[in-house]
Amino acid sequence: MTPKARTAMIVGITIASLAALTMLGRKRSTDNTPFRHVRPAGPEMMRDQPEDWDIVDEQSDASFPASDPPGNY
Repeated sequence: MTPKARTAMIVGITIASLAALTMLGRKRSTDNTPFRHVRPAGPEMMRDQPEDWDIVDEQSDASFPASDPPGNY
């Protein structure tokens, strides 16, 4: 094995080891849903609640991020 290949192998093993140790140190989320960062629909769940809120706003908010509009459009 050439010195360059040996150095590359040592660097690769070191990087892989550090990545594995980093992953072991992370806290796992108890929430197993893939959408844990999506807020529930409705103005009461918003940080800055709007002054005017009607049925169209409610349906648009409830359908986000889906691409299909509500069925009554």
